[in-house]
Amino acid sequence: MTSGCEWVVDAAGCDPATLASLPALEALFDDMVAGLQLHPVAPTLWHQFPAPSAASPGGITGLSLLAESHLAVHTFPEHGTLSLNLFCCKPRAGWAFQEELERRFEALRVDVRKLERTLS
Repeated sequence: MTSGCEWVVDAAGCDPATLASLPALEALFDDMVAGLQLHPVAPTLWHQFPAPSAASPGGITGLSLLAESHLAVHTFPEHGTLSLNLFCCKPRAGWAFQEELERRFEALRVDVRKLERTLS
């Protein structure tokens, strides 16, 4: 018996400025919520970290609590990477993670893993 599915997504080679853009990440979450018909139970929480150096902006962490479970992201502009996690308690169709992260963040590589979660 499954308890849903979880996507673990890592993107590399991303544009550092876009990874530090709160509007870009808010748009990503908005489009995922709408496209996957998810149901946030509270406003998304966002935290922008201070810049680690003058040459690199600070990363952003975002968390959306969903009726289906959660959607989370963390960006590392200094490394050009983004880590995303979506857990849904009911199986559902996927989302165009690779295409969207390539388009929105100029990712050169996107690794999408889908895990079927099971009840013990």
